[in-house]
Amino acid sequence: MECTDTAEEQRVHSPPASLVPRIHVILAQKLQHINPLLPACLNKEESRTFVSAFMSELSPVRAELLGFLTHALLGDSLAAEYLILHLISTVYTRRDVLPLGKFTVNLSGCPRNSTFTEHLYRIIQHLVPASFRLQMTIENMNHLKFIPHKDYTANRLVSGLLQLPNNTSLFIDETLLEQGQLDTPGVHNVTALSNLITWQKVDYDFSYHQMEFPCSINVLITSEGRSLLPADCQIHLQPQLIPPNMEEYTNSLLSAVLPSVLNKFRIYLTLLRFLDYSISDEITKAVEDDFVEMRKNDPQSITADDLHQLLVVARFLSLSAGQTTLSRERWLRAKQLESLRRNRLQQQKCVNGNEL
Repeated sequence: MECTDTAEEQRVHSPPASLVPRIHVILAQKLQHINPLLPACLNKEESRTFVSAFMSELSPVRAELLGFLTHALLGDSLAAEYLILHLISTVYTRRDVLPLGKFTVNLSGCPRNSTFTEHLYRIIQHLVPASFRLQMTIENMNHLKFIPHKDYTANRLVSGLLQLPNNTSLFIDETLLEQGQLDTPGVHNVTALSNLITWQKVDYDFSYHQMEFPCSINVLITSEGRSLLPADCQIHLQPQLIPPNMEEYTNSLLSAVLPSVLNKFRIYLTLLRFLDYSISDEITKAVEDDFVEMRKNDPQSITADDLHQLLVVARFLSLSAGQTTLSRERWLRAKQLESLRRNRLQQQKCVNGNEL
């Protein structure tokens, strides 16, 4: 048969092997995760020994990880707590269009014109299997392609920056943003980022129509003030120390951690995403009663959204301790963390009125 492909299509679809290597696949299996330190399938019988052995030493691993991230965040232990919750978060189900389990964190208060965010990303790179740092500058927003689009001339889909594997840690660095004008592609890119954060979806552009693809991407936004992008949780950084040289500080922090301990951190952050979680009827009733009491004491500032936020924090706080059900102790700890976080934001608002 005569080939009906255009010359452009042939060039795109059949590049030389020297340019695009070929992998011929006989059998393919979709992996539950991409962390090589864990068994490929955690549900199998032979994996249970590995899981139970690791769960038995979970408490000291969490304590060490909290200390490690506290140093990475310049001595801020509250921000480190929230960073752990963020790193183990994942979309576990969808209710209508609402993705449940996402926990986008905005780490505000990051110093501008500093290498802090760059080195914080280095730390995260050492902990997670997949990560990507997006430098949010006017030039990047206006010129980079964020969403995949169909090239009808070559009859192929051109990939975009947000075409990321599930459970990728997307690190958005907003401290690099300067004054300037977003053009039409820049506005579309901001919209695409907002849709990814809010709905956990990427809209592929087929020119004549958009097609939604669901995803589960962990988004961490670093900014000086409050982020321009939506976030589930804003935590304002309060550094307890200012290293004279961030590169030396980060290098010494990484070199002080044994490779075996670093591997435990990596196992911890992957494994906890796959734990089942539930809330008993007894605790559900206690939470409802507690919320009613909170509304009585402060009806203006305590809303249904605050309850949802508390339940999300309590969920990941429980899972971070290896507990698959909510206890009264973890609920009270979640309330304490949220109170500390909100008080810190309120203090910052008093210092700088445009912070919130």
